[in-house]
Amino acid sequence: MRYQFLDIEKKWQEYWDRNKSFQTIEDFSKPKMYVLDMYPYPSGAGLHVGHPEGYTATDILCRYKRMKGFSVLHPMGWDAFGLPAERYAMQTNIHPRITTEKNIDTFRRQIKMLGLSYDWDREVNTTDPHYYKWTQWIFLKVYNSWFDPRARKARPIETLEAELAGKGTTEIPGAGSLTAAEWKGKSKKEQHDFLAQFRLAYVAEIPVNWCEALGTVLANEEVAEWTEKGYSVERRPMKQWMMRITAYAERLLEDSRDLDWPASTLEQQRNWIGRSEGAEIDFPVQGRTEAIRVFTTRPDTIFGATYMVLAPEHPLVDVLASPGVKGAVEEYKKQAASKSELERGIEKDKTGVFLGTYVINPATRKEIPVWIADYVLTGYGTGAIMAVPGQDERDWDFAEKFNLPIVRTVQPPPDFNGKAYLEDGPAINSNFLNGLHIAEAKEKILSWIEQEGIGVRKVNFKLRDWLFSRQRYWGEPIPILHLEDGTMKPLREDELPLLLPDLKKFQPSGTTESPLALAEEWVQVLDKETGLKGRRETNTMPQWAGSCWYYLRYLDSKNDNELCSKQRERYWMPIDLYVGGSEHAVLHLMYARFWHKVLFDLGYVSTKDPFVKLRHQGIILGEDSRKMSKSRGNVVNPDDIVSEYGADSMRLFEMFMGPLEEAKPWSTKGVEGVFRFLNRVWRLFITEEGRIDPLIQDVPPSADFERLYHQTVKKVGEDIDLLRFNTAISQMMIFVNETMKLEQRPRKALESFIILLSPFAPHIAEEIWERLGHARSLAYESWPEYDEAKTVEASVEVVFQINGKVRSKTQVPMDTGEKELERIAHADGHIKRYMDGKKVIRTIIVKNKLVNIVLGN
Repeated sequence: MRYQFLDIEKKWQEYWDRNKSFQTIEDFSKPKMYVLDMYPYPSGAGLHVGHPEGYTATDILCRYKRMKGFSVLHPMGWDAFGLPAERYAMQTNIHPRITTEKNIDTFRRQIKMLGLSYDWDREVNTTDPHYYKWTQWIFLKVYNSWFDPRARKARPIETLEAELAGKGTTEIPGAGSLTAAEWKGKSKKEQHDFLAQFRLAYVAEIPVNWCEALGTVLANEEVAEWTEKGYSVERRPMKQWMMRITAYAERLLEDSRDLDWPASTLEQQRNWIGRSEGAEIDFPVQGRTEAIRVFTTRPDTIFGATYMVLAPEHPLVDVLASPGVKGAVEEYKKQAASKSELERGIEKDKTGVFLGTYVINPATRKEIPVWIADYVLTGYGTGAIMAVPGQDERDWDFAEKFNLPIVRTVQPPPDFNGKAYLEDGPAINSNFLNGLHIAEAKEKILSWIEQEGIGVRKVNFKLRDWLFSRQRYWGEPIPILHLEDGTMKPLREDELPLLLPDLKKFQPSGTTESPLALAEEWVQVLDKETGLKGRRETNTMPQWAGSCWYYLRYLDSKNDNELCSKQRERYWMPIDLYVGGSEHAVLHLMYARFWHKVLFDLGYVSTKDPFVKLRHQGIILGEDSRKMSKSRGNVVNPDDIVSEYGADSMRLFEMFMGPLEEAKPWSTKGVEGVFRFLNRVWRLFITEEGRIDPLIQDVPPSADFERLYHQTVKKVGEDIDLLRFNTAISQMMIFVNETMKLEQRPRKALESFIILLSPFAPHIAEEIWERLGHARSLAYESWPEYDEAKTVEASVEVVFQINGKVRSKTQVPMDTGEKELERIAHADGHIKRYMDGKKVIRTIIVKNKLVNIVLGN
């Protein structure tokens, strides 16, 4: 009987669905395993072959852990808000909900087609109001919290209000000077605005990437995607919602030390946070009362600061520009606004405009000119730099182009013939620092700066607060009212979810507001509590919002009374394994960790980090070893592979291609090879007549076969635990090849082998298991045990060498003693001939491997 894979796979997928075979069994007395895939964005294109790679890996692990007696949580859902669906709605005027649901249906069908053992009762969809009710709830928790630097944690905003009323700001570091009486004397609006400086969610005017055609702000990482599609993006200042993630920079860094993540991902996160120690220094403006503050990690180079640069967006640019250059300054600012931050950072040709203004270098007391240049960004430090061309390549290039002075502050070695010198060396041209190396010089100048009152020691971070606003329709509404008295009011929790209004058109509003601004009846409200007129927030949340916490909703996806039950959260968290693409190495993981830490501080979760262990699956390339794309014609559709070879073949091949984390090219011949292996498995058990092969009998195994069996059980289990699926499959192939040679095939060992195979190829395994006479699914059968003693080879091949060259070899019992190995070697006929008449200088013995006899002349 031929292996009818399509019929078999359809049969068992229907069985698993009908019997809810993979519904999570919550037995709090059992060890738990929470395995999470990064859930997909359900695009119209459906799954590509890269999706099943990670999904199959986690599925194998989950099936294995169920058999090992674990309670397993393995859920799936949809990251379904976002700009692509909204853009399609703009073009077709079809509601994004309709296209999103259609896309989800396609994805769900394809995932079930692959036999992935998800608990579909816990499915989530970020666009479902039952889901985004809790996204809005978390937003309110963040908005109604502040970061207390003394406790280094988030606390409810009411605790800050109480402290201000009782003590003012006297005990709050960095909060300025405000007495309790002054706080109480403020108006409601003044108190509201003061608290906004501390809230973890706040509104600020910042430079953003604005796309007029799309009518929305784009995140930095979205700019390249949309400009490639022909859209223009410009930088412009706009009022936006922000999340104060910078308050958690130190904790995000510290806690990352406890994470079992790929080293490259941890490094990316550390670089994104960008912790640096240095100083903030004030440079007084010549002839004015203002001073320009800079942050520098190299305060020891201050004697070489020969000019100053402001970012084009710096608030002092317009103030300090002399009348004769204002036109050039405005033109330059427009040019800078048309470039992305990435472009500004990597441009080789330096550009800038002299403002006609000077500051005083507080170390040299000399005037130095102030310029604006787009290689300085507002997002890091203060948006201003003291330019030290002798010790910075970009400053050197700028100084060289505009003929500005260059003063070295570190002595290069004699053989140095470059421009800016970036390494260590003795200080020069630096007054009282001369002769000191960088570390000593930094410490001495920091003390001097503080003593002189011109600056302070400072720890700075490259990390910026999270831009949270999007001018879109297809996103979570932000549950905030803007009242006519200028204050903002959060919705009450019992008013959630705040639903999206149904629009008839999805075009941009024509202003910088989202399409929600066009829903006048929805936008305009009367606040019953205050009697004030109000306006709903028309920005929506970014797509990141729903993915920041989805792993928590899986714990209790039907609970409409709380985010998730405390008992379930304490049992299942943290996530034991998180698998997804390395493209999310920074932003999604950083934002999710931030929200989780806020929830931890407020007592809603019990772990300080959600993802203890993270792994990335490698990219599957086209057969031409290039990234798959429609334009190259090398895209592989999983539907086509499954229809021709079956889901088990696709699963097995993607795991057999190589280590999970490595990139590898697709190979149709490789799929055919795995398909042939599954046919061999089928023929090992099933005859042409469709019966169990009579060679399978209740007989004891031979010693050699028993050893192979125990070796296979050991290796497959260990490799699954270590996510080394390709080597586990290789071992199973060896087992099948050796078993096919037997005239009698031990039934017990072969039944156990089917259990070993089942996580990798569940459909064929279930079918054979049933034909072997078992009435129920093998999904929860116990994983086979192995005997360590029976995995050891009885004998081993040992080579005999003369002066390092192999001259003979033989089989000896495992762990034969050194004296016996020496005796056997000396007695070997080939070795005797080489030893004849020669002196043995020494004998080198490596147990179970070799005997090397060193002879003299």
